[in-house]
Amino acid sequence: MASKSNGFTAAEQAAMKERARELKLEAKAGKLRADGEAELLAKVAEMPVAERVMAERLHAIVTATAPTLLPKTWYGMPAYARDGKVVLFFQGASKFGARYSTLGFNDSAALDDGAMWPTAYALTTLSPEVEKKITALVKKAVRAGTVSRQ
Repeated sequence: MASKSNGFTAAEQAAMKERARELKLEAKAGKLRADGEAELLAKVAEMPVAERVMAERLHAIVTATAPTLLPKTWYGMPAYARDGKVVLFFQGASKFGARYSTLGFNDSAALDDGAMWPTAYALTTLSPEVEKKITALVKKAVRAGTVSRQ
């Protein structure tokens, strides 16, 4: 018989506490770009070096490709939102002890492609080829979200 889960892991509990703190900050500060970006960059600065380098590069790609998305944190992770909804996020491997970091897209990205499509991508390194793919995905996510809201 499989053992029962004792609930959330310590990392999951910490992420939920981070989200509660983020919601309180958002309510106080409003949805100002500078506040969200400062919080995002502070979280990135806490990451292990390899993840930090990746997160900084992703931040540069997203802000250049989709300047309308607001930088923020989401469960303690760097994220980018439109109309208060997270479109994409970066989860460093160390966040939950994973084998690789992840670039994830929520349903507000509307990356729909047939009956099945990826919403998260494993990242081990950011080569020029990978950066090109990320740029294309971000463009599609922003364009798709604009179309789906009309």
